[in-house]
Amino acid sequence: MATNAELAARFEEFADLLEADDVEYKPRAYRRAAENIRAHPSPIADRVEAGDEGILEEIDGVGDAIASKIVEYVETGEIEELEELRADLPIDIADITRIEGVGPKTAGKLYRELGVQTLDDLEAAAEAGEIQSVTGFGPKTERNILENLEFARQVGQRQLLGEARPLADDVLAFLESLEAVERCEVAGSIRRWRETIGDVDVLAATEANEAVVERFVEWESVDSEIESGPEKASVRVGESRVDLRVVVPEEFGSALQYFTGSKDHNVALRNYAIDRGMKLNEYGAFDVSDVDDEAAGQRVGDRVAGETEAGMYEALGLPRIPPELREDRGEIAAAENGTLPALLTREDIRGDLHSHTEWSDGNTTIEEMVAAAADRGYDYYAVADHAEGPGIVGGMGLSDTEILEQVERIREVDAAADIAVFAGIEANVDADGEIDLSEAVIDALDVIVASTHSALDQDAETATERLVRAVENPAIDVLGHPSGRMLNERSGLDFDATALAEAAAEHDTALEVNSNPRRLDLWGSAVQAAVEEGAPIAINTDAHQPSTLEYMRWGVHTARRGWAEPDDVINTWELEDLRAFLH
Repeated sequence: MATNAELAARFEEFADLLEADDVEYKPRAYRRAAENIRAHPSPIADRVEAGDEGILEEIDGVGDAIASKIVEYVETGEIEELEELRADLPIDIADITRIEGVGPKTAGKLYRELGVQTLDDLEAAAEAGEIQSVTGFGPKTERNILENLEFARQVGQRQLLGEARPLADDVLAFLESLEAVERCEVAGSIRRWRETIGDVDVLAATEANEAVVERFVEWESVDSEIESGPEKASVRVGESRVDLRVVVPEEFGSALQYFTGSKDHNVALRNYAIDRGMKLNEYGAFDVSDVDDEAAGQRVGDRVAGETEAGMYEALGLPRIPPELREDRGEIAAAENGTLPALLTREDIRGDLHSHTEWSDGNTTIEEMVAAAADRGYDYYAVADHAEGPGIVGGMGLSDTEILEQVERIREVDAAADIAVFAGIEANVDADGEIDLSEAVIDALDVIVASTHSALDQDAETATERLVRAVENPAIDVLGHPSGRMLNERSGLDFDATALAEAAAEHDTALEVNSNPRRLDLWGSAVQAAVEEGAPIAINTDAHQPSTLEYMRWGVHTARRGWAEPDDVINTWELEDLRAFLH
């Protein structure tokens, strides 16, 4: 059965093809619907198939026309109108628009002018110098396309964490429902909470391996079986591949450690073990200090651990290293020295400092967003709609006059709310690192998030100087999604994370981990640089509707990948401490 992510992808494709065909207005409606479908907490297709079409009335932006298309897709596996659009514009729109600067309109024009349908077609046209011959294009555009082709091909093979993890949770729930399964857990990059993943890897402990594999491939959510055997199986669920491996219970911990990875972490840990007369593999931890060098076999030696993952590390005299840290970035030395961080958790978060409302490009009112934040148990919350500036889609940014009007409204909401409500704005960091807000606006606001939305093709040196200039600005409290990247769509700015962190620490400007699963910006290694330099961090959702406040889950785990502890993150602080920081 189609996942919410798969349904959303269909309407995003709809929007792109309509825009490529120069259709006005409709693309925005489809994108809004797609965002709300993706963020909906219930499995929409399952509910529709069960006869509960009333669920579609709950989804903002889904009117009768879009609702009928959802029903059509659930019932038939396709949408006739989308198939017609695909026939009229046979473009690999998702692949082509991953090229920085190539949007749907550009893709449509290149198809009409040059017959470009695929990335291979685009590469051939660029290498032949044909693109610069098209009106509105030039040598710079052509070079940009050639430089970004490798990135577009690479990311096209990976799925967003925010799309794959909910499916993984469903797989775990199914396996946990099987009486024969004693334990189960996700493994691989998804357990390390990487921002993109290849396949969904799941591990189960059982004494009835063949029976569990059989039940797994017969799971009602499976669209097709790829392969199966006595101890493993691979299936297709929607657009995702799910790989199950079953092991005996006494080897679950060692298998979980091994298959979680990363490869670099495992290699370093195995070498650490060898130096201590130990051997690690998926079957356990073995003392081989008295074993003849010529003895072979995976289970040679005295097995001292393997039933639990923690035991695998304890066998080496180490505490268990959290999965998010297993990237060979110093975690083994920290474990040995007793200096592993006490990583923050979701429960440490007290508020959200970057979100949007219908005043700019959000979907709901200030009151509704604040109420949703209060329902999550937050102590404080900030509205930070877009200000005018380059890169804001559809000219949805607020003028200075509109910002001041919104501040007044936020003050009224704050007076009536059970939590503290900050008046904020998301300003735009221009190509030179400046923001365009009047002194009156700056004085009226509680929090200014400044983000990059344009000029994302700068070289690393220029980009670093630009971002450093922004964090040096005393008006800016938080540097929002610093690179401006969109995962699987554009790479964003390349910059020196250490230099930026040093400047942020010196000027007390927080660096944002934007929790939107399409951004996750900053990312693990950049967060680690911030932590090491003492730069404050803010984890924000960039939510555009109440349901996307749940994005905090992805931001917290991304910050954990960067070794962040609660005190490193300003929105874990007490209200008065945060007020002092912002002032």
